[in-house]
Order: sequence, then C-alpha cells, then structure tokens
Amino acid sequence: MNRLFVKKPIGQLMAEADESEKGLKRSLSAANLVALGIGAIIGAGLFSLTGLAAANNAGPAVTLSFVIGAIGCAFAGLCYAEFASMIPIAGSAYTYSYATMGEFLAWIIGWDLVLEYALGAATVSISWSQYLVKFLHSMNIHLPAQLTCSPFETVTLMDGSVVNGIMNFPAVLIIAFLSLVLIRGTKESAFMNGLLVALKVAVVLVFIAVGWTHVNPANYDPYIPANTGAFGHFGISGVFRGAAVVFFAFIGFDAVSTAAQEARNPKKDMPIGILGSLAVCTILYVLFAHVMTGLANYTEFKDSAAPVAIAIAKTPYHWLQQAIILAILAGYTSVILVMLMGQSRVFYSMSLDGLLPKVFSQVHAKYRTPYKSNLLFMLFVSLFAAFVPVRIVGEMVSIGTLFAFVLVCIGVIVMRKTNPELPRAFKVPWVPLLPILGVIVCIALMASLPLDTWIRLAVWMGIGLVVYFTYSKNKSKLGNNL
Repeated sequence: MNRLFVKKPIGQLMAEADESEKGLKRSLSAANLVALGIGAIIGAGLFSLTGLAAANNAGPAVTLSFVIGAIGCAFAGLCYAEFASMIPIAGSAYTYSYATMGEFLAWIIGWDLVLEYALGAATVSISWSQYLVKFLHSMNIHLPAQLTCSPFETVTLMDGSVVNGIMNFPAVLIIAFLSLVLIRGTKESAFMNGLLVALKVAVVLVFIAVGWTHVNPANYDPYIPANTGAFGHFGISGVFRGAAVVFFAFIGFDAVSTAAQEARNPKKDMPIGILGSLAVCTILYVLFAHVMTGLANYTEFKDSAAPVAIAIAKTPYHWLQQAIILAILAGYTSVILVMLMGQSRVFYSMSLDGLLPKVFSQVHAKYRTPYKSNLLFMLFVSLFAAFVPVRIVGEMVSIGTLFAFVLVCIGVIVMRKTNPELPRAFKVPWVPLLPILGVIVCIALMASLPLDTWIRLAVWMGIGLVVYFTYSKNKSKLGNNL
C-alpha cells in the first residue's frame, strides 16, 4: 500500500521544470496568464448558465450564487497561487497532489480533471452552437435543427412540429478548429486568446452600461423566490445549488496553473495570473447577472442557453443584439481554447510520469506542443459536445472542479507541515484557517448538486480506478524506482 502513496520529491519536480527547453516552450507573460484566466472564466457561466441557474434555482438571487462561488474560489485560488509559485511546472492540481499526498491521490485528481477541462470545453461548445444558430437565423440562414442539438433533446420547428436532435454539429466543428490552433503553438494560441478576451470584456462592459439604465425593479421581486418544496429549487437551497451549477465557470485560474511550465517567470507571474483574473471576473459576474435578471424576469430564461439575447431584447437597443451575440461567440471561443489547452497539459504531465501512455507527452518537433494529446481530446470532447445535453455536462464539470479545489486546499496544509523550508514566492495567509474554509465551502457546494451528478462522478472515478490498477500503477516511473 505504501507504493500507492509515494510522493514525487520537490527536487525532482524542480529539475523537470528546469528541463523545459527539451519540452514545452516558456513564452507566456503575466499579462498572457491573466488573459488566459479571464478567457476561461468569462464564458458559459456568464452568458449561458447564469440564465439557467436563475430560472431553475436561484431567481434574481443568482447574483448571490456568484458571490458564494467566488468566496470558494478565493480560498482555492490563494492555495493554487502558493502551489504555482512553489512548483512552477505543468499539471495543475495533479502535480501538486503528487508532491503532497502521493501517487494514488494524484491519479484521482488527474482523472478528475478530465471532467473539469474536457467536459468544460464540451459544455461551452454546446452553448457556442446555440448562439451561432441565433446569429445565423437573424441573417436568414437556417441550419437543420436536428444537427444543432443532442439526440436527447427536442427541437420545435417553424411549423410547430417537434423533432429529436441527431447531433450538435457546430459544436464539433469549433472543437476541431481550436484543437488544430493549439497544435500550431502556445504563443499563437495566447495571441488569439488575447484578442478574443479583449472583445469579450468590452461586450460585458457595454451590456452592463446599456442595460443598467433599463432595469425593471419589478423583476427583482421576489429577490429570492420561495422554495417549491424541493431542495435546490429556489429559496436558500436554490441559491447554493445555483452557485454549484455555475461554479465551473470560475475555473479559469485553475487553467492558468496548467500553463506554469510555459510561463516566462512562473514564481512571480503565476500568482498574478491566478488571483488577478479571479478578481476581475468576479466583479464582472455579479454586475452582469444583476443587470440580466433586472432586464428580464428570471422565468423567461428557462431552458435557454442564450439568455443574453432574451435580456438585450428588453432594451430599445435591438441593433446591439447581433453585435453582442457575435462577440459572445468570440468569447466562447477563447473559453474552449483554454479548456482544451489545460486538459492536454495535465495529461502531458501524467504521461511523463508513466501513468498514461507516452502518446500524451509526445511533443511536435516543430511546434513543441503535445499534438497527439490534442488530437485525441479533439475526438473525446467532440463526442460529448455532439451527443450530451448541456445541463448534464455542465453539472459534471462543476462537481469535478470542486473536488479538485478540495484537494488543493488540503495540499497546502500538508505542505506547510511536511516541507516548511521550501521557498514560496506567494504564501496563503492564515493557514490552516483559509484552506479549511475553502474545503468547507467547496464540499457544501458539491452537496447541493443533484444526486445523478454524484452517481456520474462515482462511475467516472470507478473507471479511473480500473485504469490505474490495471495500467498506471505498473507503469509508474516513480513507483518502479522504489
């Protein structure tokens, strides 16, 4: 059993970081990292799941849901920042867990990160597809309805007839395109992401400024709708479930940590990227959600993955709707880009450790990117985007993210006890209080998610255990050197 909990020495991790010339290229500045974080945070949680959480769980109090989510993220973000400044290599929570809690728990978190990144990309691509359909519809271009949603969803046609979807084809196309962009190079991807983020933030600010003067105060009454008698359907429990539903949109700072091995000065820049992106986006989230639920009654957002279009239609600036939808499409593109990048970097690290096949860590001779990993995840994510409804993948991402945050918060406490002498460019204040609060908030949000989400997590983690004990445990480079 001791082999299951063997820890990777910090010295070995640092040596691997120093060998970056042989692997991933250090090309990202602090500004690039903040942009990566904003690129991942501002996306489906703001433009899509905000409406679903308001309509089904929290009502106008979805703004409180974002505050609760931000509090949990702040605790976890501080812990991520300390780890990223201390262990500046690719892999995010997987790498941190390997150094603090051993190989088995590192495997668990690495496998869990598939839910966080791969399914996160799938979630956003589905919403991207719905906004694209609305944009093309306004230009009198109509895609076949059956090719814009999963087989488990229905579409009402212009004549009133209802048909089942076949697959979400636009979602598959955007995932394929961005996977190819990532293969081309990290610096090129970061440049593209920076342009998209600038456009997206501008749209958010315009929406807040324009919408604020047209808010109808009646839409805030009641601010917290009465609970329907079921947990999570309005009332206080609905506010917490709303926080859990939209929580995955806060994982942008987590994606920043996966790029540590490609940062120019990771010990200084990683905390800036992580905490800076989280602070900026939390403010924008709360303001945006407040305006959106003030423009339209929360009940109007039910079953819509494009609630911003509904809200902007309540203003006299209808001409803005198409411009905003176009900018949202650009913003979603940056989210998918960051998610796909984060996933490939986690599996890159796991493959280098022998826990996954070598194919995941093979770097392109010219572009120096894990191109085979990008291609494999292009296929994997496309399957979820094409055939699974957005609600299911969104909740799976949320529970996977929260689980990762819990382990990172615990890891900081462990490292302070076991390796107090290690240099830390950034230190979490008030340890162990803040990490413990992070664990409590994240577990509370996990507990508020539906039972079927827990069942899917258990099934996924069960598959991961089979892979670990039949392959990874026997191929582990660290375990075989004992």
